[in-house]
Amino acid sequence: MELQEIKSPADIKGLSVNQLEEIASQMRQAILNRTSQIGGHVGPNLGCVEAILALHYVFDAPTDKLVYDVSHQAFAHKMLTGRVDGYLYREDFDKVGEYTCPPESPEYDLFYAGHTSPALSLCVGLAKARDLKNDRYNVVALVGDGALSGGVAMEGLDAGGALNSNLICIFNDNQMAIAENHGGMYEHFRKLRETNGTSPDNLFKAFGWDYIYVAEGNNLSKLIEAYRQAKGADHPVVIHINTQKGEGYIPAEQYREAFHYRDPYDIATGELLKVSPGPDYTSVLKDFILKSVKKYPDFLVISSATPDNFDLNAREREALGKHYMDVAIAEQTGVSVMAGAARSGAKVVYAVVATFLQRAYDQLMEDWAMDPSPALMVVCETGIRAIKDQTHLGFWDIPMISSIPDIIYLAPANMEEYEAMLEWGLSQDKFKVAVRQPVYSLEHADYDVDKDYSDLNKFKIIRKGKDVAVIAAGDFLVKGRKVVDLLSANGINATLINPRFVSGVDTEMLENLSADHKLVVTLEDGSVEGGFGQRVASALGTGSMKVLNIGLEKKFVDRYNIPALEEEYGLKPEQITGKILSVL
Repeated sequence: MELQEIKSPADIKGLSVNQLEEIASQMRQAILNRTSQIGGHVGPNLGCVEAILALHYVFDAPTDKLVYDVSHQAFAHKMLTGRVDGYLYREDFDKVGEYTCPPESPEYDLFYAGHTSPALSLCVGLAKARDLKNDRYNVVALVGDGALSGGVAMEGLDAGGALNSNLICIFNDNQMAIAENHGGMYEHFRKLRETNGTSPDNLFKAFGWDYIYVAEGNNLSKLIEAYRQAKGADHPVVIHINTQKGEGYIPAEQYREAFHYRDPYDIATGELLKVSPGPDYTSVLKDFILKSVKKYPDFLVISSATPDNFDLNAREREALGKHYMDVAIAEQTGVSVMAGAARSGAKVVYAVVATFLQRAYDQLMEDWAMDPSPALMVVCETGIRAIKDQTHLGFWDIPMISSIPDIIYLAPANMEEYEAMLEWGLSQDKFKVAVRQPVYSLEHADYDVDKDYSDLNKFKIIRKGKDVAVIAAGDFLVKGRKVVDLLSANGINATLINPRFVSGVDTEMLENLSADHKLVVTLEDGSVEGGFGQRVASALGTGSMKVLNIGLEKKFVDRYNIPALEEEYGLKPEQITGKILSVL
């Protein structure tokens, strides 16, 4: 049978194991075909092919409910549920997303699952509703690729253990998250693997689950046997499968971290097709970290399973030694560890992806903001040019962080300003500082960059004019420059301002602008609603100047084209200039 003939899981039910193995081989080629051309999660999907083939072979979706966590390992599931063309044909790649997506397949993709760890809790809810309605079907969570270290996964494991009805967890243990796993539970899982699942010290049994171990997690026959054993169980069952991340593709097996997610690459060699020509903001952060560890004996850098945010490879992490701590996929713990270490006097840096930081809102407020713990948090992957999947948008970090008292949120506009803000944020001992890592522009400063930001909420005038003041935050300063130039071509000598601070407002400067300005325009690479610009508008509410806030809309978008979305939101410099002229 050919892979492209499969339109639903029913098409594989009558196949032999040998035929399934041939389908698995074709699936791997399809994964490589897609990811080599447009990038994507290579290793997680290669390693999960047999687990998902066996899952759909034994269980009966969509009657049985299957939830993937994290769903960047669910490509095989999508191929088996009518979306195989998205892996075979270039013109269809954009029709299929990186994660499970209900609009793509309402029957088979029950949830968006781009963030890790909620599957067990979601499945507890599915199972509870099933039991209340006296229905009979299996509820299955496939959890892996580091997802089990997330706190909500432990909560789901705890709640599920007390359910006393059908609930199945397939734990895909590939010994990795993005990089290597960290934390005591992974040492525990190692002991289970080494004892073929017979170790008396069993976390899953302690939580009330029955337990099945599959040593050959990429062996279809063994998986089918284990799944059949668990199918229809009247109690919670964990099936612990030992898999190989990157299975079947030598570069991904050898370089598991590099092939967790890979930009377009040559299949024959695994080499990237396009290499960055020079330093970027992530490399600036890495250089800052490697310099700081030599400067501060009590320096600590924290990662929540995303060392790529620091551009730190395995050798550099090893060299940092005790100064580097990975708390695994646990942003809540990352924030709390940052606050705790800072409270004890350490010099702390925590870099975190904006979309994942959402999970730690309570810790940002209760553990950090309310406590006198000066530390430096670097917020990565923000704005329109960052991650474009709906589950990973970095549009709401400014409203989120700036809504919390006592956290200073800085938005550098260029390399030099980024470096200066990092240096100040770590060296000072008074403020809780977050820095928004730029992604939009690699421009260098053409003005004197300040080294000290202790005088809070002071904006910086880059170009002095009158009538119109353009306040362009962070990445969007480059747009602000173009807008001011376009206004100049229309006979308007506008003022250009770099606010630097997006958590506060320079009320003194705004008052001074009122003397010879009619309009203030704010530009920000984030949500307008609840964002920086609305704070400026609020501060000017009783004055005579008009305010125009320009940024991103408060809505979910998925797999968007950057230029098209910028045009839709009116973010092109020409569009912004047109709005300004119409207001004037």
